[in-house]
Amino acid sequence: MSQRDNNGWEPRTRLGRQVQSGDIASMEQALASGLPLKEPEIVDQLLPGLEDEVLDINMVQRMTDSGRRVKFRCVCVVGNRDGYLGYAQARDEQVGGAIQKAIDVAKLNIIKVDRGSGSWEDSAGGVNSLLRTAEGKAGSVTVRIMPAPQGLGLAAAETVRNILELAGIQDAWTKSDGNTRTTVNLAKATYNALENAAQSRTPQRAKAVRKEANE
Repeated sequence: MSQRDNNGWEPRTRLGRQVQSGDIASMEQALASGLPLKEPEIVDQLLPGLEDEVLDINMVQRMTDSGRRVKFRCVCVVGNRDGYLGYAQARDEQVGGAIQKAIDVAKLNIIKVDRGSGSWEDSAGGVNSLLRTAEGKAGSVTVRIMPAPQGLGLAAAETVRNILELAGIQDAWTKSDGNTRTTVNLAKATYNALENAAQSRTPQRAKAVRKEANE
């Protein structure tokens, strides 16, 4: 396969070349490789059914020597509703540009969500909820996500619920503290909680390899 066979994409990184050649055939393999994820096209290849959702768009103004500059800030999440989730925020002078930047960066922040049936009311082996309670923090906001029995649904605020749905979580109790009206912090805290839950099962050696690869 030539480097431009896949819709004109020419990989620029080692991970990208391994994905295009077929040496890495799944997102789980890509994340486990420890190689930095720097090309959104890698995610497009490995997770073709990825969905994106814009959670918030705000106008941001800044005074400079040349006058007032206006940009738009977009908060976005991406997910395949089956255990993979990414989050990002980005700015641009145009709304469309901010949305596209946020989607691309969210793909680079993709994580594998550690799903399971952690509620004492469920039998083992399911993937409807989390295996254990997860907690994340961003700014003044703290989000706590707790396993719930199958059929309960998502007891969560709209922003948190949208993120959990894209991650493939169907049942969960949630609790949030702080200035939860700030969408960017609420979304980031939710993402951090899911990321913390996933990292709790990552061997220390694998964490060290991934950290070294990203430096």
